[in-house]
Amino acid sequence: MFSTAARRFVNQTGSRFYSSSSAMGKKVAVLGAAGGIGQPLSLLLKLSPQVTELSCYDIVGTPGVAADLSHIPSNSNVTGHLPAAGTWPPSHDTGIEAALKDASVVVIPAGVPRKPGMTRDDLFNTNAGIVKKLIEACADHCPDAVLAIISNPVNSTVPIAAEVLKKKGVYDPKKVCGVTTLDVCRANTFVGNAMGKDPREVDVTVVGGHAGITILPLFSQVPGFSPSDDEREALTVRTQFGGDEVVKAKAGAGSATLSMAYAGYLFTENVLKAMNGDENVVQCAFVESTLTDAPYFASPCKFGKNGVEEVMGFGEISSYEQGWLDKMLPDLKKQIQKGVEFANN
Repeated sequence: MFSTAARRFVNQTGSRFYSSSSAMGKKVAVLGAAGGIGQPLSLLLKLSPQVTELSCYDIVGTPGVAADLSHIPSNSNVTGHLPAAGTWPPSHDTGIEAALKDASVVVIPAGVPRKPGMTRDDLFNTNAGIVKKLIEACADHCPDAVLAIISNPVNSTVPIAAEVLKKKGVYDPKKVCGVTTLDVCRANTFVGNAMGKDPREVDVTVVGGHAGITILPLFSQVPGFSPSDDEREALTVRTQFGGDEVVKAKAGAGSATLSMAYAGYLFTENVLKAMNGDENVVQCAFVESTLTDAPYFASPCKFGKNGVEEVMGFGEISSYEQGWLDKMLPDLKKQIQKGVEFANN
């Protein structure tokens, strides 16, 4: 997908494409656009032929990010927004209003990254409040947009978003998605390497949640892949804790930013393609679900013009995978409930 966008970019170099009125193009807002995920994510979205307006919002740095991106010759305008300065009489944040107005998709990577030694509670205590505030703004300024939530812990931030939207009277389960695409990217990469295949030719379904043991790659469904018990265990655990691998490798200097940006781009590009009439878009996402007794669950979803058209089942699984599913559900439900309680307190 990225290679296609890149080829189009190369082919268009030397020409000017700045229309924001294309019938097929959409406005995409990135909240947290100046961060470690937000900058490369915004770069990839600037190259997307599906995007005609890219709106970058963060508490610092976004005018510079937008100015930099604006020099790239692609089919989109780009704007950078900061929180509005205080006014008298007091007013709402007109900066985020401008960023969100008329957005079709809002991608939210805002928040602090995970660092060595941080617990899930540490991450929650900071990011939950950030996400709650941003979702309130989305409810006010773009209630019909599809929300692609990257901010961790996704198992809790998605329920926070849903509860905020319910309070505002604009909740639509088809439009609230936790981005779990990085789990799929990792599983595809690890299996492709193990099989000696191009990972782009592998498609692993990953279900559950987006943290540790709540991530469940269904390797039993990959055609031609028959790992030993030890190999299957190692690949499962590596997929579940791939984020830890990157955090440790960066030695405290960051988390999985580049791969997450790529995954966020893939997810958003697919959402936009479905909005523009592609009827074959199926991708995993963490959404409201009745597939298990957890109120939210990641599974394959069919996307359409209004977001998630169908939450699909995940087929038959092995006894090994069933064991992981049984083990993860209590943790997943606790993390979901934590988000619900935060939003309602």
